Amino acid sequence: MKILIKLFSIMFAFGFLVVLVAAYYVYFVLMPELPVIDDLQDTEFQVPLRIYDKNEFLLAEYGEHRRIPVKYEEIPKKIELAFLAAEDDQFWNHAGVDPLALLAAAYELVTTGHKTRGGSTITMQVARNFFLSTEKTYRRKLNEILLALKIEKDLNKQKILELYLNKIYLGNRSYGIVAAAQVYYGKTLEELSVAQAAMIAGLPKAPSRYNPIINPQRALIRRDHIIRRMGQLGYISDEDYQIAKAEPVSAELHVSKVSADARYVTEMVRAEVFQKYGKEVYGSGLNVYTTIDDRLQTTANKALRTALLDYDRRHGYRGATGKIDLSKVKQDPFEEGLVDTNNIGNLIQGVVKVVEEDRIKVMLPDYKLVNVPFVKGIDWARPFINENRRGPEIKSPAEAVTAGDIVWLEHRKEEWWLASVPAVEGAMVSIDPSSGAVLALVGGFDYFNNKFNRAVQAKRQPGSNFKPFIYSAALEKDFTAASMINDAPVVFEDDSLEATWRPENYSGRFYGPTRLREALVKSRNLVSIRILQSIGLRYATKYAQRFGFEKKDMPYDLSLALGSGAFSPLEIVRSYAVFANGGYLVTPYYINRIESRSGDVLFENKPMTVCQGCEPAEQDEPGSESLADTGASEQAVEPDDEIQYAPRVITPQNAYIMRSIIREVVRRGTAVRAKALGRTDIAGKTGTTNDQKDAWFSGFNDQVVTTAWVGFDNQKPLGGRETGGRAALPMWIEYMREALDGLPINLEEQPDEIVTVRIDSDTGERATKNSVNSRFEIFKLGTEPAEKLIVELYPDGNETTKGSSTTQQEAIEEDIF
Repeated sequence: MKILIKLFSIMFAFGFLVVLVAAYYVYFVLMPELPVIDDLQDTEFQVPLRIYDKNEFLLAEYGEHRRIPVKYEEIPKKIELAFLAAEDDQFWNHAGVDPLALLAAAYELVTTGHKTRGGSTITMQVARNFFLSTEKTYRRKLNEILLALKIEKDLNKQKILELYLNKIYLGNRSYGIVAAAQVYYGKTLEELSVAQAAMIAGLPKAPSRYNPIINPQRALIRRDHIIRRMGQLGYISDEDYQIAKAEPVSAELHVSKVSADARYVTEMVRAEVFQKYGKEVYGSGLNVYTTIDDRLQTTANKALRTALLDYDRRHGYRGATGKIDLSKVKQDPFEEGLVDTNNIGNLIQGVVKVVEEDRIKVMLPDYKLVNVPFVKGIDWARPFINENRRGPEIKSPAEAVTAGDIVWLEHRKEEWWLASVPAVEGAMVSIDPSSGAVLALVGGFDYFNNKFNRAVQAKRQPGSNFKPFIYSAALEKDFTAASMINDAPVVFEDDSLEATWRPENYSGRFYGPTRLREALVKSRNLVSIRILQSIGLRYATKYAQRFGFEKKDMPYDLSLALGSGAFSPLEIVRSYAVFANGGYLVTPYYINRIESRSGDVLFENKPMTVCQGCEPAEQDEPGSESLADTGASEQAVEPDDEIQYAPRVITPQNAYIMRSIIREVVRRGTAVRAKALGRTDIAGKTGTTNDQKDAWFSGFNDQVVTTAWVGFDNQKPLGGRETGGRAALPMWIEYMREALDGLPINLEEQPDEIVTVRIDSDTGERATKNSVNSRFEIFKLGTEPAEKLIVELYPDGNETTKGSSTTQQEAIEEDIF
């Protein structure tokens, strides 16, 4: 008996010593090393950078973690109960640690030698996820227990559960339950069924192993186990249990829903925000609100892609992208990786299954079999030879494709059409001329296929798109809209051009004395050169800088008159905004404001806006005389100190006359196709460079300015007759039809010091009773032709002639350089 007592005493002493050592180890070794949890109450989760349009519709997300934090009060009960059933059904009863669960885990380890369960409560998982590593050691488990006890002491249960459900990783880059609901089901939490909630609740244990997209069968077993536990615990009724268990697996990958494809412009936004705030932007939850209009952005994408596909079809079919021997395909060409299932732009790839006399049948990646009709869908597909040549016309689908061909398709006008990914590229930029706000921007056919942003990065020759700026300069150098300039052959021995230069009009014809207005409307090259020669290169280049052009981008020779400089579409659209808004230079911008995750405004753009009469009385422009010297004068308006006003860079009289001329380009010049819009307030100018390497169209009214460009990245020719009016103008028309829909037709008010005079169309002088051809012309006061000169020049009325017999087609063709 004494021996037993002695043995018991020794064991008690040893046990007490072990407890004492353990307590010492915990208190003096582990406790000091535990992280401080004081900030857990105010935890800010990693939330991606989100970019929105002007109407606060999502355009893009940037960041590794997809997460949308949610408050406990906003979590549906079925979500909470599903997670409690899966992870910790005693959550509301324990103090952070579940002793029975820990003992069960310890017993399993001792009896089996394996550790398949950790006994972790939700609170312990919060401790691990926020403060500890994922290594599986006894020391980490002990730290986890101690931290859990500390967390339970400092936070209430609701907050702990909120932290857990927002922090956990649930696969496919989704963190937290809101992101998981969107990623797997494209739903909000409220919209999830019990079965879907159980599926998500099964993911924390092993997000990859139980991923319902990758491993649906394994995920189903885990889901059903959780549903069964919910029934056993009384969380759901028997009826709900049966309904949930019978529900099939419906999970599929859902990307973030964006309102418009705006990748080119959102990348510009991302880069600017990153430069301002650093790499923390990808997890700090910043919200950036842009000037982009999602409706117009969608239209711009569609218009550009349609125009490039139309160009591509005009030049022939470049063949299938690959071929499959259908007899050797064992199962599925898409699952076997034989066909790329990624779309490019609005094109989708499929496999030709059947070729018939009047159609082909193509299988798409969703296994839908679609018909592609021969008429319109295939009959265009003459073989491509080069930009100027195609093969013979085809009479049946079999001449273009065969069964097994991998082809691109476009869905247009409720039909499927055969297509190729265009080798040609394009860009479009649209801005508000009153502020410079970018409404839509597209930098190419597809951002993910080619990330080069041609709207801002491509410096291309504008050709005739540049002519209005030369003509505007001429109006300040004793020229008027009625000035006569000889359209005749000319040869220049110009050292700067390194050779004898013999420019000519596109048609190769010469039209003799031509009024300045007529020369711009018909895009006469020789007249433009003579005007530039008359006003001087020095003056012209300095004047062009008023529109935002940089001197380094303009050649110092007479080819400048034909647009031989190099500018981006964004620079061109900015310069045309000067004409649209009555003479003011605005600065394009695309960020309205930046807010923190809590809604605090970190940055707000205050653009320089147009205000008639609010600008300073004198405004010196880079490299040019002040506007006081050019006759600009307006009634002063009391300025608002909170608003920055755009500077006036050309006189209101100059802007008014130029708008009148450019508007006539649409009425009867190289842009007559734009009359299809049925508006009287639009103006625009085509542009085509030498050898048709670039095609442009820039046009506007007083509310929207848009520039469209088409060309190859390697600057090879577009091919014969691919002028600005054919290649670029159609996309501008399609876009502006939507952009101007519902907007009133506005014709600007005539400024002071403008007079209207009837002139002789053939001479540019004031019309007399003997004039056969006459029209009204507008002039800046003091520049109109004098009546007495007409009487002296035309005493007998024999000098009049019939109007020009130039056809509309010839007029359109006068668009080169």
